Amino acid sequence: MTDDDKALRVALASRLASGGYLRTAPWQAAVDWVPRHAFLRGGFFDQVAGSAPTAWRPVMPDDPRWLTRCYDDDSLVTQIAGTIAPRDIRGEIRRAPTSSSTMPGLVVRMLEDLQVEDGHRVLEIGTGTGYSTGLLCHRLGDDCVTSVEVDEDVAGHARVALGDIGYHPRTLVGDGLLGAADGAPYDRLIAMCGVVDLPYAWVEQTRPGGIILATLCGWLYSSELARLTVGEDGTARGRFLGGQISFMLARPQLPPPLGMLPDLDDGDERPTSLSADVLDDWNTRFVAQLATPGAQRIRLERNGHTEHVLIDVSAGAWAALAQDGGKWTVRQGGPARLWDAVEEHISRWRADGAPDLERFEVTVTPEGQTVTWPKV
Repeated sequence: MTDDDKALRVALASRLASGGYLRTAPWQAAVDWVPRHAFLRGGFFDQVAGSAPTAWRPVMPDDPRWLTRCYDDDSLVTQIAGTIAPRDIRGEIRRAPTSSSTMPGLVVRMLEDLQVEDGHRVLEIGTGTGYSTGLLCHRLGDDCVTSVEVDEDVAGHARVALGDIGYHPRTLVGDGLLGAADGAPYDRLIAMCGVVDLPYAWVEQTRPGGIILATLCGWLYSSELARLTVGEDGTARGRFLGGQISFMLARPQLPPPLGMLPDLDDGDERPTSLSADVLDDWNTRFVAQLATPGAQRIRLERNGHTEHVLIDVSAGAWAALAQDGGKWTVRQGGPARLWDAVEEHISRWRADGAPDLERFEVTVTPEGQTVTWPKV
């Protein structure tokens, strides 16, 4: 590590502290010391400005921008389409990102929110590049950190990067939704990926009084960071912490392919008092996806106007909304009425005073996950 590297690390820590993400001395010391660029030696992808669909261009260590960009408070994409690394591309690629180095501000905010104490044993779900794992190792020591990564190549690169800077935590390759039972119980569990349903295995592997920190998402892509405490009864309860946190979903919980679209001219049509625009609001969309957890949203140009479509592939249900002369209608087909459920949920939430998501309560039991809100 050079003086330039050290200056960049210290400057990053200072920016994160000024932004309110970095709040305590032990985590500031970790950011001061752990070199983020050591986890990005394989390069990363930069988004090509103005591209549609989004194009990505590799940035390698021989690029003059590389080192400085490593210490920007940005998420840096490190893998495309499940297998493609920056070294594999010359030019541009238009595929979906599948792994990244999460923006440091979010990483340290979550580590602060985890409320660790000296000696705590932590299970991390989603090793990624290993940067967050390195911060945990600096704060707690290698022996207290276990990290699980689903992608063998990603895990291998992280393990090498960690070893290069002197850290040797327990790193596993596997489905992080299953946790790491052979090392349980843990004092803290942190997920560096989003989940649609928080697995009960995580609750079982966290000691009573321990904390689980995870981002709960949906296929309508509104998500919130939840902090839950495990009780003596084996139930985890908590609330959202706010901030509109976004993460890539855990791969086993990614939405299914849409396949062939249903006949959108079929189904039952009726007027609706809710426009599709309500789903543009983060909080309202979160409430909607509680009502239709299996639904995905797309937009289509048909017959000279835009249709907003919800599709639940597994249930075989769909709803298509369109505006005509200032009025909205919805057509619905399949065994469930998706928009009926959305209308009911949003109307009830609004009737209860439309409480902020930070007031919602999350409970995880052996029977599953529930999210509720109080009346204002």
